[in-house]
Order: sequence, then C-alpha cells, then structure tokens
Amino acid sequence: MTATADAEAAANELTPLADYLGSVLRRLRALPPLDLDLTQAYGNVLAEDVVAPHSFPAFDQAAVDGYAARWEDISGGSRGPGYVPAPSGIPGGRSIRLNVVGDLGAASWRPVRLTPGSCFSVAAGAPLPVGADVVVPVEWTDQGMAAVEIFRAPKRGYGVRRAGEELPAGTLLARAGTYVSPALVAVFAATGIGHVVVRPSPRVVVVATGDELVDVGRGSQPGQVVDTNSHALTAAAAEAGALAYRVGICDDDPEALRGLLEDQTLRADLIITTGGTGTGPGDMVRRILSRKEGGRAGPVAFTEVALYPGTALGFGTVGAEEVPVVCLPGEPGAALIGFEVLARPAIQLLAGAEPVFRPSVRAHLLETVSSPVGLREFRPAHVAERRGGGYTVQPLAGGPFTLSGLAEANGLLVLGERVTTAAAGSTVDVLLLDRRR
Repeated sequence: MTATADAEAAANELTPLADYLGSVLRRLRALPPLDLDLTQAYGNVLAEDVVAPHSFPAFDQAAVDGYAARWEDISGGSRGPGYVPAPSGIPGGRSIRLNVVGDLGAASWRPVRLTPGSCFSVAAGAPLPVGADVVVPVEWTDQGMAAVEIFRAPKRGYGVRRAGEELPAGTLLARAGTYVSPALVAVFAATGIGHVVVRPSPRVVVVATGDELVDVGRGSQPGQVVDTNSHALTAAAAEAGALAYRVGICDDDPEALRGLLEDQTLRADLIITTGGTGTGPGDMVRRILSRKEGGRAGPVAFTEVALYPGTALGFGTVGAEEVPVVCLPGEPGAALIGFEVLARPAIQLLAGAEPVFRPSVRAHLLETVSSPVGLREFRPAHVAERRGGGYTVQPLAGGPFTLSGLAEANGLLVLGERVTTAAAGSTVDVLLLDRRR
C-alpha cells in the first residue's frame, strides 16, 4: 500500500468528530435552575421566559429638560428677536409667551393639570401634567421662571414618553436560553423584576497531570515541562462563562489521581484533565480511568477521534455524583483545540446556553493549505470582513500546534476529513473566536 492509502486506512478507524460530539453531548443535561437576585443574575442563562409585570415607562413623563405645555398653545410660535438656533428645522410663526405655574422634578408625585396659556418647568424623567402633550426644550426658550417666551415650536408629542410606549405590561422580555446581559438587567429592573430563574454558571475544575510538569515562573529544563495547560484551560473555561478553578499539577500516581478527582466532585459540575490520554507508557490518566473493574468498563471512555491536532479524547463520569469529566491531550495546542471542540460545548450545554457551538462564517481563503487525510483540522487563522460584504481568512504560520498562532488568532479555519488541500480563493468554514480586545 502507498503512504496515502495507509493514512486513509488508519483514518477510517477513527470516530468522526461529529459522531463523537453527538454521543458526548447527549449524555449531558443543563444544570438545575436557581432563583437569583437580579444583581447576581448577570452572565447566567435564563431558565424560563421572562415577561414584563409592569409597563415601562410606568407613567407619562418628560424625556428632556424643558417646559411641559399644550401643543395648541404653542403651535403658532416662531423665531422672535431672541431666537436661539436649534438642531431641528421646525417651521413656526410668531413667538409665544406662557405662564410658568410650577416646577416638576423626577421625584414629584402630586398630580397637576395644565390650564390654557400655562406650562410647567420639567426635568427629564418628571411626570407630565395632565393635558400636556409636548415638552419644549429649554434651549428653544428664554428660560424664564415666572413666564417663558418660546421661540420655536416642536412637533406634537416631542419630548414626551407615554406610559408603556417602550414596554407594555405582558411583553416578552427574553426567552429561556438568553444570556443575562447588563442591558437586560436594566430592562428587568425597569419593569419591576427583582428575581429571575437562571441556570447557574457551571463550576469547572481543571487538573494537569504528569510527573514532568513544573509550575509557571521558571523555564523548562530537560525532563521538565512548564504547566501551560492548566492555566490556559482555566482561562478558557472562564471565558466560556464557567466558574473556573485551577487545581494545579497531579503526578502520575494512580491513588493520588483517583483521590484528587473524588475530592473535586464535591465542588465541580465538570472536571477537565489534561495530559495522559494517549497509549504510551507514561499516559497514566487513560490507564487509570479506563481500567475495567469488576467486569465493568472504566468510568471514562477514551476514543480516537478524527481530529487534528490531538486525536485522543476522553469522556465519562467520576464519583458517586457522576460528575462529567473531559480528558484532553497534554500538548498545549491540542489541549486548547480539544477544549474548543469538546469542553466548551459541554460547558455551554450545562449552562443551558443555545447554541452550544461558536458561530461560524464562510470565508474566502487567502492562501493554499494542506491538511492530513481523514482528519478534521482546526487551524488558527485571522478573519477579516471584506468591503462589500463577506469575509477573508488568512491561516497563521505554524499550523495548529503553535501557541503564538493560537494567541493571535480570531478564528479557527476548519478543514473537513476529506480535504487534503484547500486552494487559495476557495470558500472554507471558520469558527469565530470571542476575543475581548
């Protein structure tokens, strides 16, 4: 057989990524809902639809500082001797003089009524007098206190916000599955909501394994590897919306690993391990968690997936509470790609988020690239919008194993299992990364 035929035969023995993800995600369920105070709800996902119990605005109010009046009294106003230019060109006639019969601020609560030829000085947010249907901005007047001369007449309804005009009571404010954003918190508060039912943010524990690992703050020496992964994966879990905890380094000690995982089940909704997923002599995680006991399969199944980089992935549950565990490779680039394709969707599903996968676009490839046969490759890339619409994608140097490329990327170029070469000018799929820069 040729080398290509050998590669194709080997690839045929791997589990397609889509099939593997489907089998894993079907085993997960969103976390039970919680009723949270509004101030604690930000960043969580709604577990129920939210309907406005009250209208917003709650009452007729002034939208600008000025004078609340009846439009019939000012509709003949025009540019007078003291005319001040205003931003909108509203035609008028002669200037109008009205009596100012009171002042209303945002804290005013007594109902008042306008009489013909009168007005109230109002602050933005103040309740409107009965009969008022316009607020004249202060800059269109002489700003009088006992009487005011109006040089320009706005249209009827200018400067007025009617009760419920933005959000009537009974309006569907947000559906289940929606992230609670700061603006949504404001909408809930404005309509009288103090508590919402949400899915809690998943608690994710990250463990790095390997006798060779040393903590950050030093350079690697022969026989030592700086623990990059637990720091990077903890940050990735936090970016995905989880409450992420880095446990640190666990040596390749079977009893220590079992004990550590058992302890972490008490505070975790998901455990992520990195390292030891292969079949080599030092791959302790796979050896321990996949070991059969009492004729039963181990708690974690390790699967060779048609994924590049990093084909070996593990998934199962540990502990009496059957806490889900995702086992990622130890090579940093493969670990981060594995997080994107497996751990991040798991976090999103536990959080009740929809959709669980990152958004993707079709983009115009700027450079010809090759890809391993039979594997779905995820390659760091830079995505840009084109003038006139659409996107371009530039693969970054070094391929998927370079940490510098992953740090620079704002997207992941996806090349399917049947793609061995993608020519410049072709259209490809790109996952968009959420880079908060």
